[in-house]
Amino acid sequence: MAIKLYDLCGAERARRFSPYCWRIRLALAHKGLAVEAVPWLMTDKAAIAFAGSTTVPVLVDGERSVADSWTIANYLEDTYPDRPSLFEGAGGRAASRMVAQWTESVVHTGLARFVMLDIYHHLDPADRDYFRRSREQRVGATLEAFCADRDRHLESFRKSLEPLRRTLGLQKYLGGDHPLFADYLVFGAFQWARAISPYQVLEGSDPIAKWREQMLDLFDGLARKAPGYPV
Repeated sequence: MAIKLYDLCGAERARRFSPYCWRIRLALAHKGLAVEAVPWLMTDKAAIAFAGSTTVPVLVDGERSVADSWTIANYLEDTYPDRPSLFEGAGGRAASRMVAQWTESVVHTGLARFVMLDIYHHLDPADRDYFRRSREQRVGATLEAFCADRDRHLESFRKSLEPLRRTLGLQKYLGGDHPLFADYLVFGAFQWARAISPYQVLEGSDPIAKWREQMLDLFDGLARKAPGYPV
């Protein structure tokens, strides 16, 4: 029986845009595990209540249900040790925790200003009121006002990526010569933006853009084949 993954979608059910779900989609592919991605709307809390969660990803593996992307990655690593490792040891697991924190505090926060309004326009009508209300409360402004001056923030966002840029200028992946979960953590954020917005956050000459191209081609183009905008 294939593993099931409850995966956030928009009005187009094939458009999957959660950065947290994308990191797990890639982790499953890394492990060579078949998955059935179940489209989920953010207001359909009842559909995932069985897992004790109100957000995705939620993974169902036989009788087990696991929520939260970090918890799921650790579950996959520990449950399927005979398959390619996501961390390659305790040190890699610990370092990936730092990458997760950096991604969420710097990359997600920075990208939100560029894509928030675009997300709203791609949502199923059932999710729009909830999304607008919850996100406007979070950022303290309307979605339109929050994204209105995004060009002004582009240079500072690009500068905030300098640690990532320098690392990828020295090696092919964050994992070294091949990708690991640290790569999927960061790439999930850029796939979130690509899936939902035409706004170009990276210059083509940026080492991060080159790495993103490599990531899009992994696993027979899993991420590239998903609905999204050109990058």
